[in-house]
Amino acid sequence: ALETLKMFEKKDSRVKSAAATNLSFLYYLGNELEQATNYADLAVNSDRYNPAALTNKGNTVFANGDCEKAAEFYKEALRNDSLCTEALYNLGLAYKKLNRIDEALDCFLKLHAILPNSAQVLYQLANIYQIMEDPNQAIEWLLQLISVVPTDPHVLSKLGNLYDTEGDKSQAFHYYCESYRYFPSNIEVIEWLGAYYID
Repeated sequence: ALETLKMFEKKDSRVKSAAATNLSFLYYLGNELEQATNYADLAVNSDRYNPAALTNKGNTVFANGDCEKAAEFYKEALRNDSLCTEALYNLGLAYKKLNRIDEALDCFLKLHAILPNSAQVLYQLANIYQIMEDPNQAIEWLLQLISVVPTDPHVLSKLGNLYDTEGDKSQAFHYYCESYRYFPSNIEVIEWLGAYYID
């Protein structure tokens, strides 16, 4: 894939931008941040209005720890294409990392309107409500999430934990048992169930 894409580097700016965008993404996946950054720069310089190139540039900046600057690239990508879901998702993550929770929530709610059955978006919404110390809302989003991925042991144990925190032992027991059924090696779940049976 790398070899094929490198052949397009010498073409006109739009083709070059598309090839550089893909190369940047491949290097990013391979955790070669320096190469990913170089190709992200090339993609953006070749076509400043390419939302995928701007998103990749944001990703490389984010990976280097500058969430504020990454957010600017994601916002620019969204100005060029308001339906660029990758930019919107990553903007939400950047805001979350910057502890701008209300803005992160806004991003993920917009994404939920576009992608109502996205497990990642539902998880992020639940997580944000947990950060905001609103367990009831977190539970609501997690219940939606398990309707999409009913066998995810991590989500089931998270639900068990939230119900336990809220004092609903029977619901907590139900979700911890379900989590144990799909992944019987989670020590925290085993400990909770053991303590429950002792009680």
